[in-house]
Amino acid sequence: MSVRRLSIIAAATFLFCTVAIGVASAQSNRSVNDFSLKNASNTEVSLRSYASSKAVVIAFVNPSCAFSKLYRERFRALTATYKDRGVQFIFINAPINLADGHTTDPGDAASLPFFIDEGQKVSALLGVTKTPEVVLLQPVGDGFAVRYKGAIDDNPQVEGFVKERYLATALDDVLAGRSTSVTDKRAAGCLIKQP
Repeated sequence: MSVRRLSIIAAATFLFCTVAIGVASAQSNRSVNDFSLKNASNTEVSLRSYASSKAVVIAFVNPSCAFSKLYRERFRALTATYKDRGVQFIFINAPINLADGHTTDPGDAASLPFFIDEGQKVSALLGVTKTPEVVLLQPVGDGFAVRYKGAIDDNPQVEGFVKERYLATALDDVLAGRSTSVTDKRAAGCLIKQP
């Protein structure tokens, strides 16, 4: 190879690494102050009310989305596993199309507490575009630091074939006082309807 070609490859590699590190750094330095959501009984609940939790997982789901349905049992298992370790789960029923609205599946309503993101303000604030997609927040100072955003694991279709559990790994890192090893993974799912 020529020196010029090697120089171009080295420059491209350096640029890619710099961008990747910058994105990871920006994600880990991102924070959220507060927002409010309405629960099933139409009562406003603020994020700040969970400041005493060790971590808060905001999960954007939709009972009509096939991908959200595939994660139903995984969400129940994650909630059961981490609830006693100080992790609060908030499930936001995000609209995915015009005919869908904000309906809840009776099978989920009893075990997963649904909240409504009116006008999709919280999904826009957190940069969430799909259901299911999660954001892991850790209380710090007067706000919450974003520690992870994206997919729950690496196989949305077949739970038995999951090799990497992104959310569980990030939760374990946060609860152990470590920096999250993964800060962002692209989620697969249904697109959230934007206002």
